Amino acid sequence: MELRVLRYFLAVAKEGSVSRAAAALHVTQPTLSRQIMDLEQELGAQLFRRSSRATTLTEKGVYFRRRAEEIVALADSAQREFRGADDQLVGDIAIGGAETPGFSLLAEAARRVREKHPGVHFRLFSGNANDAAERMESGVLDFALFIDPVDVSLYETLTLPIKDTWGVVMRRDSPLTRHARITPSMLRGKPLLISSQSQVESVLSKWMGSDITKQTIVARGNLLYNLALMVQQHLGYAVTLNGIAPTGPGCAFAFRPLSPKLDASLHLAWLKSRPMSRAAAAWYQCLLAMFPKKHT
Repeated sequence: MELRVLRYFLAVAKEGSVSRAAAALHVTQPTLSRQIMDLEQELGAQLFRRSSRATTLTEKGVYFRRRAEEIVALADSAQREFRGADDQLVGDIAIGGAETPGFSLLAEAARRVREKHPGVHFRLFSGNANDAAERMESGVLDFALFIDPVDVSLYETLTLPIKDTWGVVMRRDSPLTRHARITPSMLRGKPLLISSQSQVESVLSKWMGSDITKQTIVARGNLLYNLALMVQQHLGYAVTLNGIAPTGPGCAFAFRPLSPKLDASLHLAWLKSRPMSRAAAAWYQCLLAMFPKKHT
C-alpha cells in the first residue's frame, strides 16, 4: 500500500467524485479509478458506493479514511522534520484529548515555542479519553490531555497545576440558578445528562451518595459540549465540567458548582516507550519552565 494511493483515496473521499478528484490531483480519471479499485482489491473491501450522482464512502470506507488520514499526517510530519536544516527546529506536534479551559496552559507553551521556532506547528484533536489514548498508542498523537477520572499508569504524565470543577450546566431560566451551589438532593428526580464514560458515572455516584444511573438519565455523551446543546432544548441538566459552554452574563446557559465540591485533575500524557521528537521535546520543556514540577 503506497502513500500516493492513500492520498488518491482521501482526495476521492473529500471530493465525492472521481472526476473532481482526478482534476485536483492532475491525473487522468481512468488512472485514478484503477488505483482505487486496486486498493479495494488489496484490502478485500469495498470503500466507495458509486452512482451517477456521487461517490460516497461505505462504512468500511469511513473507517479506512480515518486510518489513511493518520498515516498521511505522520508521513507529512516526518518529511517536514527532515527537510529542516540541522540548526532549525521544525516539525509538527500533535495533541489530543478533552476540551477544557486548562488547555490554555498548553496553548501558552505553544505560543512561547513558536516565538523561538516558527517552523514548529501544532495539530489538535478533540475527543474523549478512549479516543485520545487510541490515537496516541497508534502514533498519531505525541501527547494526550486527560481529565480525571482516568487511569494514566501506562504513560509518562505531567499533572497540570490547574483543575477543572464539576457542576451543573442549565438554562439561564432554570429555577436552580437561584442557588450558588448544587447539592445531591437538588438533582434527585431531575432529568440528567452525563458523560458516557463509566469512570465518570462512578465518581458522580460517589458524590450523590447513590447510584446516579438510577436517576432519570436522558442522554449520555462522549463530548460534553453536545450535552449543553441538549440542555438548551429543555431536555435536562448536564452534570459536567465548567467551561464546556458559555455561561457568563447574557449567555443562554448558567453553571453552578457542586456541593460538596468536586474537582478533576488534568494530566498531560505521552508514551513511555516512544522518544519525543525535537519539536515535541522543546514544547514540553517550555511547558515545564512555566511551572517546574516533576512528572510522575
